[in-house]
Amino acid sequence: MSLLTREARPTGLSGGAAPLGRRRVFRSRHGWTILAFLAPAIVFVSWFTYYPMLQGAGMAFRDWNLWDLTSTPFVGLDNFTRIFADPIFPTVAWNSVLWVVCSLVPQFVIGFLIALALRKRFRFRGLYQALVFFPWAVSGFLIGMLFRWMFNAEFGVINDLLMKAGLIDSPLPWLADPKLAMVAVITANIWYGVTFFAIMILAALQSVPDEMLEAASLDGAGRVRQLFSIIIPYIAMTLLLTVLLRIIWIFNFPDIIWAMTAGGPANQTHIITTWMINYTQQGNYGLASAIGLIVVAVLFVFCAFYLLAMKKVTK
Repeated sequence: MSLLTREARPTGLSGGAAPLGRRRVFRSRHGWTILAFLAPAIVFVSWFTYYPMLQGAGMAFRDWNLWDLTSTPFVGLDNFTRIFADPIFPTVAWNSVLWVVCSLVPQFVIGFLIALALRKRFRFRGLYQALVFFPWAVSGFLIGMLFRWMFNAEFGVINDLLMKAGLIDSPLPWLADPKLAMVAVITANIWYGVTFFAIMILAALQSVPDEMLEAASLDGAGRVRQLFSIIIPYIAMTLLLTVLLRIIWIFNFPDIIWAMTAGGPANQTHIITTWMINYTQQGNYGLASAIGLIVVAVLFVFCAFYLLAMKKVTK
């Protein structure tokens, strides 16, 4: 019995799997081949992405001024202390919160309503979709320049429309008044970001089974009840992911503000990213890099929430 059992065992020379040593050699060669193909991309990304990031992080702890590179001493956390002690910082922090919240909520609501309207089939639906989606293909800086012209106090179309509607008696200095300037840049960002929510939510709405809505309709559920009892719960995780992703983008999106006001008037429309650009243009790379690390820290928190939400969706 033991002899038969011994004979039945496969040996390394049998026609089954390859010997262990040969498999190890194959895996080793295969791994080196993959690494050889990946090496150029790894070097390219490391040199042009990660190395500048590490350099920028190092600048945050040095007195690094473009106009005096003879000495860049290590200053520790002094750059961060200067940022938080700057009288402008509370305004910048508050503007950053306003920029995200006041842009996000109208973008979501309007984009959701547009997506609901475009979900049903009707004549020229494709044309309407193209018109709605077009702004997302345009540069944010270009959108800012367009709205800068529209909000111009002398010949802007916004003042002209408001005066013709009888809402104002004289032109408003939209971009010269700190409070009005913040309203103007947020309005431009709302118009620009509505498209993103319309695209994402429309794609999510297409996944809602028509059979569920038809069954609910037969049970006497109206459209409003279908919306809150079926549609929104069905696409809830998609909505959450879209909102988190949009928060990250808005927080890290200085294009429109920089095109319209460049942080003015009197630094009153600066958000944290435009403030960083302002220091960069002044040549103070140390302070700009410190602000950049603060931005990265805030974005890391939102990215963590986004990844956790993504993990729940994939489960």
